[in-house]
Amino acid sequence: MQCTARLAAEQRMSFVTAVCLLLPWVIPALVVRWRQRTPVTLDDYPETIDDPPRVSIVLPARNEARHIAECVAAIRASRYPALELIVVDDHSTDATRTLAESAARGDARVRIVDAPVLPHGWFGKQWACATGATYATGTLLLFTDADTRHAPDLVGRMVRARHDRRATLFSVAGTQEMVTIWERAIQPVIFLLILSRYGSADSMERASRATDVIANGQCLMLDRATYDAIGGHASVRTTVAEDLMLAQTVHRHGGRVSILLGPHQLSTRMYTSLDELIRGWGKNIFAGGRLAMPWGRLGQLLFPVLLLAFPLALLAPFLALPFALATRDLPFLLWSAGAALAPLLVTRWLLARDAQPPSRALLLPLGALLTFVIIVRATVRGARVEWKGRDYTSR
Repeated sequence: MQCTARLAAEQRMSFVTAVCLLLPWVIPALVVRWRQRTPVTLDDYPETIDDPPRVSIVLPARNEARHIAECVAAIRASRYPALELIVVDDHSTDATRTLAESAARGDARVRIVDAPVLPHGWFGKQWACATGATYATGTLLLFTDADTRHAPDLVGRMVRARHDRRATLFSVAGTQEMVTIWERAIQPVIFLLILSRYGSADSMERASRATDVIANGQCLMLDRATYDAIGGHASVRTTVAEDLMLAQTVHRHGGRVSILLGPHQLSTRMYTSLDELIRGWGKNIFAGGRLAMPWGRLGQLLFPVLLLAFPLALLAPFLALPFALATRDLPFLLWSAGAALAPLLVTRWLLARDAQPPSRALLLPLGALLTFVIIVRATVRGARVEWKGRDYTSR
């Protein structure tokens, strides 16, 4: 009798332990879901505004022959009444400039310029953006990427949302097009990492620390006066994550940073192959991500460990689940199944929110494994960055 009672007590204790061990997976999932419970999007803002300010769109392009024509055509289709587009050819070795000229032909709102020789200490994108800004005549500057596609109402809704939210720097996160299995596996994991770190637009607008704000460099708007006051792209010329650092710089100067979802107004296909995903995220995830860490020097030291812990935490329960099933250890099974289910449900919700098939959440273990590989490679490289034929050291 005593033996049975002791066994039952040990079993209860095992279940309590399993539940306690489950909390580090369940609580973050609930927090992510709660912070995004009622996401405001660009659809909530009309595209009209009294006395619309002139918007200068700056589009840096280096070897973007695959995207440039469609991007220019989409921007030209904008319904915004006071707009100009400045395409900056950043020493492309392909047909980027020729295709841009063809796509812009006959439109006086479009100007195509060449970036001067890249100065020492500058990243190429920042230099191209700074070059484009010197030609801009608008009171608002909108920096965008060649792999984006703008809906006709994007600029108008951005101007209105920026005005209504009283944002100094305003950016939009659009729909991410994911075609290959590698994109569908890796991209949701990366975006889950970013979302877990920063939360919603409301939380960023309330942020007291500069390290708690972020922007999307694919579609980023701020007024000319602020841009000049903070030193423009020259102030972030030595970092790979220029959008993140622009947001932090604006915040440190007392500005308000905001980012909204715009799934119907902006779409992007960032990378098209596993190699592009590894190299693309590899240049940002460590060299740029460490700049988002609070706690000063301590945060910088902890960053590699915390970064590696994220994909490992996602992967661990999926690796443990087969062993739990084989051993029929019920507490172990409770932990592994629950710890796997929590991020699966959050990923499923994120995909459904972005009009992606929720079933793709089942690729989460593969995505976590590949993200772990990307992080390890990036951590080994450290601040050294290679992109589009150029080598940099991010500071």
